[in-house]
Amino acid sequence: MSQSCLNCLKYTMCVVNFICWLFGATILGLGIYLMMNSKFSSLIPTMASVNIANTLIIIGTIVTCISFLGFLGALKENRCLLLSFFLLLFILMVAELGMACAMLVYEREIDTFFEKDLMNSLEKSRESSKPGNDTTKDDWDRVQITFHCCGVTNASDWKSSVPKSCCETESCTKYWSEGCYNKVKKWFEDNLLSTGLGVIGLCVIEVLGMCFAMTLFCHIGRSGLGYK
Repeated sequence: MSQSCLNCLKYTMCVVNFICWLFGATILGLGIYLMMNSKFSSLIPTMASVNIANTLIIIGTIVTCISFLGFLGALKENRCLLLSFFLLLFILMVAELGMACAMLVYEREIDTFFEKDLMNSLEKSRESSKPGNDTTKDDWDRVQITFHCCGVTNASDWKSSVPKSCCETESCTKYWSEGCYNKVKKWFEDNLLSTGLGVIGLCVIEVLGMCFAMTLFCHIGRSGLGYK
């Protein structure tokens, strides 16, 4: 491979990883902002630490760390960093494929698990809510406002503590009739093609990243630069 092609590959890796790093840093910053300025109730009590802010922080941290390794490894032509970048991308892709396969195989069990856990989450949010507090919003408020839904199955899940995020009108004379579980599930089903294409696109980017990293890794080895 000519030196000009390798330089093109090197700087392409640098640019792409820098863009991914900016994207990851933005997600991380948003997660930290939400954690500092919002109240959260875990939507999945079985995994108590799972809420919107924590999820964004975890995703942002993973993206920024992997992107930084790829950027620095390509820029400095460091075999150790490139190998670490390759291995982390490979582990990430295997984990994504494993999760996708598990969701397909255990779809019904996962469906039942989430419905039951969401109900437990709603009960905890209802018990911790303060009457008359309209300014502090938790994850349930955000889900209900975003999807125009109320409760897991309907507004009766909240009993006498129906939050204002369930109101269909500004005067709050009517609540959203559809539950959030079916609404969110329908949203995922309607966007299944887009989600699938997004996952495929992500896997393609990861495979290309691994190919680029290994190509540079092998070239540096043949050049006798070693683990400089």
